[in-house]
Amino acid sequence: MIDIKFLRENPDAVKENIKKKFQDNKLPLVDQVIELDAQSRNAKQQADDLRSNRNKISKQIGALMAQGKKDEAEEVKKQVTQQAQQLAELEAKEQELSAQVNEIMMKIPQIIDPSVPIGKDDSENVEIEKFGEPVVPDFEIPYHTDIMEKLSGIDLDSARKVAGNGFYYLMGDIARLHSAVISYARDFMIDRGFTYCVPPFMIRSNVVTGVMSFAEMESMMYKIEGEDLYLIGTSEHSMIGKFIDTIHKEEQLPYTLTSYSPCFRKEKGAHGIEERGVYRIHQFEKQEMVVVCKPEESKMWFDKLWQNTVDLFRSLDIPVRTLECCSGDLADLKCRSLDVEAWSPRQKKYFEVGSCSNLGDAQARRLKIRVSGEGNKKYFAHTLNNTVVAPPRMLIAFLENNLNEDGSIRIPEALRPYMGGKDLIK
Repeated sequence: MIDIKFLRENPDAVKENIKKKFQDNKLPLVDQVIELDAQSRNAKQQADDLRSNRNKISKQIGALMAQGKKDEAEEVKKQVTQQAQQLAELEAKEQELSAQVNEIMMKIPQIIDPSVPIGKDDSENVEIEKFGEPVVPDFEIPYHTDIMEKLSGIDLDSARKVAGNGFYYLMGDIARLHSAVISYARDFMIDRGFTYCVPPFMIRSNVVTGVMSFAEMESMMYKIEGEDLYLIGTSEHSMIGKFIDTIHKEEQLPYTLTSYSPCFRKEKGAHGIEERGVYRIHQFEKQEMVVVCKPEESKMWFDKLWQNTVDLFRSLDIPVRTLECCSGDLADLKCRSLDVEAWSPRQKKYFEVGSCSNLGDAQARRLKIRVSGEGNKKYFAHTLNNTVVAPPRMLIAFLENNLNEDGSIRIPEALRPYMGGKDLIK
């Protein structure tokens, strides 16, 4: 959510930003919010004037009573009663208008970073850099679920009976590999100075609307019936929520956290949810990284976060590349985002395995995450997040890039301690 003061003073810049995100249907919102904001401030000013006048009249009543002018004092009291009713009406109007302004402001997208390429959708994202040499072996690489099934590592049919499409049972060494990757990612991030955390897996609605746009909320979140609780789609949601309505001293920043959680997503409107695979699913596990920092440090942390994911994948011998997300592919709260994609030898192309995002002060403004700086001056923190690993999607890249011709799976040296010393799954 952008600063209302910035919008008042720069409406044309806000409209231009909306155009860059190809959301022209939101252009009228700028003028609407300016008009409602003016009405809200006017109601507040009238209410403040009445309160000031009430204080003066109260003193006047006291003076009249002291002089024994009881009748005159009673007449003045009638004015107080009348103004009290006017004040109550103004306060209600101010509250209603303020709520309308806030609702519209939540729909207006964050100002994107100047470095973001302009494009309509993810087809116009820009490749930045490749890491590692993509290899296509001489033998045919089966579909990832076929690889898992040959190793007795997955049961999709039973999961479909139990929970429906988009779920799975991981079994044996594949299940162990899944857990090994998560544990390795946890320790990888701890070694880089991040604090490990296991957060709540459910959050309240005020946290949901604080960390994501209404569109994301509708397409992703599962609501717990009869309660003000939602299942998290990623641990970033509850990790940022941890700081709701707090003030932090500058010297305490940055907070660098790495968190584990299961994740639950509707995947509403997603293609391929009926496919026999685990690329797009309703439930998975994830290791995440989250940073809360000073505004001037967010660019530096953005670069550190995506580099962490690249380094982790390269430590497991998986080639990756980075893509700068274009304006039309950015969620409304993001000012910049970069995808990390892993090489698929079977498809002979890259696919997304992580997303690094700088949200500027958008989440902090919604959740009131503030910093106390020099002279006790308060300002909003910046928040960032990035995927470390998200199996089982990451397992697809792992299995394809470490598959041997005989169907066995090579275990990279870095992962062997988490697999009981095994160097091969067969």
